[in-house]
Amino acid sequence: MTSLTLNNGISMPQQGLGVFQIPDAAECRQSVLSALETGYRLIDTAACYGNERAVGEAVKRSGLPREAVFLTSKVWIQDAGYEKTLASFEKTLDNLGTDYLDLYLIHWPAAANQFDDWEAINRDTWRAMTELYQAGKIRAIGVSNFGPDRYLDIQHFSEVKPAVNQIETHVFQQQKVARE
Repeated sequence: MTSLTLNNGISMPQQGLGVFQIPDAAECRQSVLSALETGYRLIDTAACYGNERAVGEAVKRSGLPREAVFLTSKVWIQDAGYEKTLASFEKTLDNLGTDYLDLYLIHWPAAANQFDDWEAINRDTWRAMTELYQAGKIRAIGVSNFGPDRYLDIQHFSEVKPAVNQIETHVFQQQKVARE
């Protein structure tokens, strides 16, 4: 499978298996095992999917060395902020049974209609992720579902630039501005 080189030089498989909407642990484990057996090397999960543990078990059962599988997870909006992000990250590592992540994303930006201090929450979440990245616990950090305005907030005012802005795109949701 082809790979992309992220802005920090890390190679990331261009295609992967996302396990959103696979809440059943046995089904998730089997899906991940099947994907790995057919050559997929990127598995995308998130804390809020409730299946990180099943993903970690499947990776172990696959027999592949940990470094052969690119694991992505995301911090959920209720776990945003500095301390909560650090705690959520440790729980993610425990669930996945690994001591590092290949890519960690902010799942959704905090927004003004949700939080009075939304800007500080986004900044503090990114600060925690930056520290984890600089400590070598994450190979790359990024964001997910960020519109251009929130993405620019992070990109222009941070020491470490997002390596990824993971956005949903398909026939019914083109996201042309975000892709540009």
